Amino acid sequence: MNTVIPPASVIARARAPLRLGLGGGGTDVSPYCDQYGGEVLNVTIDKYAHATVSAAPAGSVRLLAADSGRSWQGTADAVLARQPGLDLHVGVYNRIVRDFMGGQPLSVDVVTHSEAPPGSGLGSSSTMVVALLQAFCEYLSLPLGEYDIASLAHDIERVDLGMAGGKQDQYAATFGGMNFMEFYADRVIVNPLRMKADIKAELESSVVLFYTGVSRESAAIIAEQTSHIRRGDSAPLEAMHRVKAEARAMKEAVLTGNLEAFAQSMRTGWEEKKKLAKSISNAAIDQVYESALAAGALAGKVSGAGGGGFMMFVTELSRRPEVMRCLQGLNGQVFTCNFTERGAHSWRKN
Repeated sequence: MNTVIPPASVIARARAPLRLGLGGGGTDVSPYCDQYGGEVLNVTIDKYAHATVSAAPAGSVRLLAADSGRSWQGTADAVLARQPGLDLHVGVYNRIVRDFMGGQPLSVDVVTHSEAPPGSGLGSSSTMVVALLQAFCEYLSLPLGEYDIASLAHDIERVDLGMAGGKQDQYAATFGGMNFMEFYADRVIVNPLRMKADIKAELESSVVLFYTGVSRESAAIIAEQTSHIRRGDSAPLEAMHRVKAEARAMKEAVLTGNLEAFAQSMRTGWEEKKKLAKSISNAAIDQVYESALAAGALAGKVSGAGGGGFMMFVTELSRRPEVMRCLQGLNGQVFTCNFTERGAHSWRKN
């Protein structure tokens, strides 16, 4: 591809939305999805990963993660060495240079920040990769579509950087909205759900988020899950099948506006998910979960692989204040959120 480097005045920005994993999480991870097919229901929310790409002095690169304060500046080479806290920046830069610049280094300034911490369970790492790719696409005028960006983001994380995880996060951040996703060995299918406005408002108004304050490392949880699948362990495998079935049931509940059925599927899905790996839940998470249900929540779960990060609850609107008061008395932070329709997008700052 004959890519043209833009004028020094061009500043490209992008943002990509974080997501809530509603059901089916874990079935998008290989080898399960390769052998049996994965099915996931998720929705993007109004919290974002942001990226800016602009020109740097000739022959240099500067990388900055503004939220963590991590930074690096050095020579613009065809392949940058990995830097502490900046793996995602380096991974995207290296792939862009390799695939779209013919190995010609780029003199760029790359700045990012996220509205959620790493390990939040909201797909923050994958969402940041998508935001970085979207910003580079804007900066270099690369003609990549949604499936291209999501697939490339997945390859950068899982292959180039060797980070454990599934596939849903990259596709959620790229496409945006509420989607029922299907994952197979050779393809991904994103099915946008066309919710009626009143159903969306009801479901959105029922959600309460609780940040446990614990940033968890998902790699160990995912490694345990995948080892069960590779060995063909019957109990975890059957639990994974049931997690997938509940994602399908949740989709039907969303489309028909049946909040009670949605909550029932979330409860069942969470109980089954806890059977996939020992560290998905713990005493602190169980205490938060039981306290919220006692206060009136209909269902809850950890968003993401488990072990910490954000928990989400659904509740009748009339009980929402009571559930929020209960959670505010625990060791964490309480949030509400709005669902978003738009996925990753970019623009130029004049």
